[in-house]
Amino acid sequence: MKTRLCTVWLILAAAVSANAAEPAENADAERRMQTVIDEVEKTCLEDTVYMIGRKKAERLAELVRQRKPRVVVECGTALGYSGLWIARELRAAGKGRLISIEISPRRAKQAAANFRKAGLEDLITIKVGDAREVVKQIDAPIDFVFIDCGSSNYYPCLKGLEKKLGGGTVIVADNAGISAGGMQDYLKHVRAKYQSSTEWFDIDLPWAKRDAMEITVIPR
Repeated sequence: MKTRLCTVWLILAAAVSANAAEPAENADAERRMQTVIDEVEKTCLEDTVYMIGRKKAERLAELVRQRKPRVVVECGTALGYSGLWIARELRAAGKGRLISIEISPRRAKQAAANFRKAGLEDLITIKVGDAREVVKQIDAPIDFVFIDCGSSNYYPCLKGLEKKLGGGTVIVADNAGISAGGMQDYLKHVRAKYQSSTEWFDIDLPWAKRDAMEITVIPR
């Protein structure tokens, strides 16, 4: 009887110990990811590497959190700033993967290093090439898209993906304020065909003080 009780207590103690360790591990992982995000943001600001900035990144992360996508496609990786925000939400949701497209091999290599440093590399596939062409090679059904790769490329990227987008897919296009003139074909298309809205942000970045994202939802 005593042996049986000891065994039960040992099992309970191990379970309590495991449950106590999990929040600590999660907290460590979160600190690790946030540290890398902060470092990449600092580098972008100091070296003028264009990125969305914290306010738009927070909104992007919120949209990913709400949608809980299985496949996200990002057109324009740069140093991986927005990809870090996206992948962190996928990690928290316990599902999903990010396909991030970057035309510069050097930038893709830098982004990959940042993803590894943040412990998110298992969730992210970087494809090097022209996003307008690479998107045509993606076979998986896509339920979230983030486009930030030069305003004239937005419409071709969307057209390359459009047939693979199901009902409820969210499309976020950055620079809908400062680059609206260069992406008129994109904006006219999504506003005429889908449910689409422009959200403005006071971003206070060296290259812009105010900008917008066009957020589009494919109807179910």
